[in-house]
Amino acid sequence: MFNYNKDIELEDLGNGLSRKILAYSENMMSVEVYFEEGTVAALHSHPHEQLTYVISGKFEFTIGDETKIVSAGDALYKEPNIIHGAKCLEKGVLLDNFTPMRKDFIE
Repeated sequence: MFNYNKDIELEDLGNGLSRKILAYSENMMSVEVYFEEGTVAALHSHPHEQLTYVISGKFEFTIGDETKIVSAGDALYKEPNIIHGAKCLEKGVLLDNFTPMRKDFIE
């Protein structure tokens, strides 16, 4: 299946966050997440494995008990159920990949 970014609607999540669900199956999902500078993704956890690739911008990420600054080209791994969150230091875009897919994102 082919999915063209230009054809995918940008979903406004409020508070400086928006996203595009790029593609998914029952086993995996790719999502672009857009952050305005200063936006905070509150600490949370979920049962999915998650890989995040920083497309652009600069972020302060907390994963478990570690907090680090990441920027374009960096990648992060979040194991299932680990507490994590981020603060956007410079406007940017993340590519999040989940396994299994996030059913809560499409319902």
